[in-house]
Amino acid sequence: MSLTRDDVAKIAHLARLALTDEELAHYQEQLSAVLDYAARLNELDLSGVAPASAAAIGQNVMRDDVIAPSLPREDALFNAAAVAQGQFLIQSVLEE
Repeated sequence: MSLTRDDVAKIAHLARLALTDEELAHYQEQLSAVLDYAARLNELDLSGVAPASAAAIGQNVMRDDVIAPSLPREDALFNAAAVAQGQFLIQSVLEE
């Protein structure tokens, strides 16, 4: 499928692109080549191929959401450089 110069100009307008005459000619050639390739894909015989719902077949691995005790605060803060009121104390990065 070959695009006309007006087709490319309309696409550029919809994409809010200001193209020069040289760019219009360049993109006319490139976009026509892409559409020609897509048309070739339509010629494939896919009668024996089952449709796929995803490109990669996988399965999510999820665990049950079970309430369990968490790490004690003292253990979490054990290697902290500085602690204040049971929390990590860090240097301020924003000026007040």
